[in-house]
Amino acid sequence: MKMFYFRAVLISVLGFLLFTTAFSVKAASPIEVDRIVAVVNDEAITMGELQARLASVLRQMREQNVPLPPQEVIERQMLERMITERVQLQEAKESGVLVSNEELDDSLQRIAENNKLSMAAFREALEKDGIRWGKFREEIRSEITLARLREREVSRRASISDGEIDNYINNPDSGAQTEKMLVNLSHIVLQVPENATPDQLMRIGARAQAALTQVQNGEDFAKVAASFSNAPDGLKGGALGLRPIDRLPLLYAELAKKLQQGEVSEIVRSPAGFHIVKLIEKRNGEAKPLSASTQQTHARHILIKVNELVSAAEAEHKIQALKERLDNGADFAELARQHSNDLSAAKGGDLGWLYAGDTVPEFEAAMNALQINQISAPVQSPFGFHLIQVLARRVGELSVERQRMAARQVLRERKADEVYQDWVRQLRDRAYVEDRLKEL
Repeated sequence: MKMFYFRAVLISVLGFLLFTTAFSVKAASPIEVDRIVAVVNDEAITMGELQARLASVLRQMREQNVPLPPQEVIERQMLERMITERVQLQEAKESGVLVSNEELDDSLQRIAENNKLSMAAFREALEKDGIRWGKFREEIRSEITLARLREREVSRRASISDGEIDNYINNPDSGAQTEKMLVNLSHIVLQVPENATPDQLMRIGARAQAALTQVQNGEDFAKVAASFSNAPDGLKGGALGLRPIDRLPLLYAELAKKLQQGEVSEIVRSPAGFHIVKLIEKRNGEAKPLSASTQQTHARHILIKVNELVSAAEAEHKIQALKERLDNGADFAELARQHSNDLSAAKGGDLGWLYAGDTVPEFEAAMNALQINQISAPVQSPFGFHLIQVLARRVGELSVERQRMAARQVLRERKADEVYQDWVRQLRDRAYVEDRLKEL
């Protein structure tokens, strides 16, 4: 911590010298310089970086019809997200989670191809739009790094015991033995530091109450989420998408059972913080008990992901273009290898034999409606846009091993978001952070 403090002071001194030098060059016409808005351990975040990220997020929010909060509110939310990301990237670097230049180049090549451009033309188009190539490369590297870090930490922390698996399979109320309910939720999360003082708890609780009051007074839930929520999806309106209820954190699953469509919960406390949940939709699925004979589907897909760099509109445009190529006789496996943003790309998009519940509801519903060898129209899921092809179907008994593997996966998904966000919160709490935005 002393070393971080020393480096932070050094950053402060350098920033002051840069500022004063700019004004001493010519007093009559001062030169505007970039300002430091936050110090995170030994690194600085500048106003230029903040404004660049903010412009990208605002564009996506407009495309997704999320009502915009006041400028100062969304600026504050964006800075906090950047601080949290910076802490994770520092942890990734220290723990050896790295993305090689070769891996980065492969990802950039796929992005260029998805835009129907050569690498040179893609670079030229970015720079024409005012996006520096070196900066863009590092943003993509950071995105891949964060995804790998999350997978590693979830694997480490979302451990599932044999007892939990037995309870899930044998308990009639677990979701394994009953018709599966699908729910679409939005949420607002106000996180609480690990060792919060009573004063901090009171202030955060008051903010949670202010958020709930706005919603109860008719303010758009997505806008309130963008203004208040600390969750990663806060700036997207807090939308969680349609999920099986047994794959939600238990706290949310219990709330979803009680809420009516369109209803908003009261404030609920968990070890992570204060939560407000809105039920958008609730409907019954058709999942069979884990012990029954079940249909298996051999399928492959092409996925274009939606993220901070690729908007929903851009992803949909790319997947439509790929569908046209398939309709004109292009090879599915080859297009998947070249364009799909998924680990299955190396196998031509092949997902192997899938059981009910292995995929998200939107994907599964579209897949189940296809004939053998038929290719779907573009399908939207929480991950982005898919093209799906069914290669074969069969019916077989679900082995004990498969039952337990399926149960483990469901329970892991139930814990994943919770354990990862709890780890990120602890990482953030331990970091040295100097927030200067409020001083500007």
